[in-house]
This record gives sequence, structure tokens and C-alpha cells, in this order.
Amino acid sequence: MNEFKNAKEEYDNIPIPAGLPERVQAGIREGRARYRARRSRTIRRWGAGAACFAVLLAGLNLSPTIAKAAAGVPVLGGLFQVLTFADYDKTEDGIHYSVFAPQVEAESALAEKVNAAIQEKMDQHLAKARQDWEDYREAFFATGGTEEEWAGREMDVIVDYEVKSRTDSRVSFVVTFAEGWVSSMEERYYYNLDLAENRELSLRDYLGEDWVETCNAAIERQIADSVDGEGFTYFFTPEEGGFTTVDEATGFYVREDGTVVVCFPEYSIAAGAAGIPEFPIA
Repeated sequence: MNEFKNAKEEYDNIPIPAGLPERVQAGIREGRARYRARRSRTIRRWGAGAACFAVLLAGLNLSPTIAKAAAGVPVLGGLFQVLTFADYDKTEDGIHYSVFAPQVEAESALAEKVNAAIQEKMDQHLAKARQDWEDYREAFFATGGTEEEWAGREMDVIVDYEVKSRTDSRVSFVVTFAEGWVSSMEERYYYNLDLAENRELSLRDYLGEDWVETCNAAIERQIADSVDGEGFTYFFTPEEGGFTTVDEATGFYVREDGTVVVCFPEYSIAAGAAGIPEFPIA
């Protein structure tokens, strides 16, 4: 017990380098700037040649009506369009919201189902972010933090999407939900739709009946290739909770060239430094 107490006291007494808080904040600002630059490139890429209308919402509204007033950015032709139904960039109560969310416009039950799912996830994400920020603020002051130390702190809350590929009847797109502050989290949801047949597409649809074996072989090969000369890899072993097999719930998207890319949640099969693991299935 004394050893633990002494170790804790030693840790608590480690001097904080001069300028560290400023460097941390500078790093956060740099990361935010990189995200905004990437988001601008995404808008330009998918909006080229299309009618673009931007709507800046006057206030943050967590209800489903947020989706209905915003103008759309059509990026696809054929049987459907993917529109930007919520697009705003604002700071409120210490939270910087960067929201760029999609809606599938088509005369189909599938489009309605997907849009409802995206709306629900966005509402939950924004509500959770506000609660996380409030919990952090309370803990900060409860543990001796001052108003001066709190000043300048900001939380980034992000909703973004990217269309990965499209035809007249099919689309593959990814919706990202992220938080960035003291800690960070990022979740992605993958949508692969056939609007002509009114159904969600699966790995089996793209890779055939042997899709499990095909995916597993490609993923295991790429994980093995990630090991460096000293035997290090970010990926966990199966015994540590790492990759074992794909299944019906495994996320994926399809590139413009038809390549299927299988994806896993952050921290699920690798250390956080690996980000969200992606595996092209050749």
C-alpha cells in the first residue's frame, strides 16, 4: 500500500513543462484546421458540376425537423440523389459543431429507413456530446479547476459523410460521427444500397458465396504484412481480442473502381494509433 501511495505522490509531483498547455491547445487547433480543410475538399469534390446550395441553420435543433429545412447538394443521378440535409458550422457553449449530414432522396421504403437511421444516430450523437461536455466541465471544476484554466477549452463535434461510389441505381457512402476534446472518439456507419431493387447490399453480393473465406484471407495477409522488422504491429492477436473473422455485421464500402474495402471500429482489433482499420479485398 505504501509503495502505491509513494508512486502516486511521485507521479503527482512530476513538474509540468513550461508552455505545455499552450502546446496542447495549439495541437488541437491544428487538428481542427486539418479536418476543416479536408471537409472543404470533400464538398468541392462531390459538388462539382452540381447545383450547390448552403444553408446555415440559425440554431442547433436536436429534433428530426433539423433535416427538413436545409437545402440539398445533389451528387447522383438516376433513380435517386444523395442530398446534404444538415449543414452548419457553429460554436455554442464551448462546443464547436461541424455538421454535414446526408439524406437519400428516392421513392422507396429503403431510402426512408436509411434516412431515419441516420437522423436517429445524429440526434443521439449530438445529445451525447453535449452531455459528455457537461460531465467534463463538472469534473474539471470539482477537482479544483479554475475559470481561467477553463477558458479557451473547446470540444469538436463532427458529423460528416463521403460518397465512395455510385451508379444510376447503387450507392456506397460512409457517415462519420466524431468527438474531439481531452479524449476522442470516431464512429463510422456504412451504407451500400441498391435503389432499383430496394435493398441493402452485402459482402456476399459483391464477393460471392465464398465471401467469408475471401475476406478473411485478405485481412490476415494484410495484418501479417503490417508486422515490422522488430516484430511490432498495432494489431491485436486473436487471443488478445484481435481479428478472427468477418460476419454479416462487418462494415464495408465500395470504391469507384469496384474494390470492396472492409472496415472495423476503432480499438476493436488494433490499438488506437491504428485508427479505423480498413482492408481492401483484392
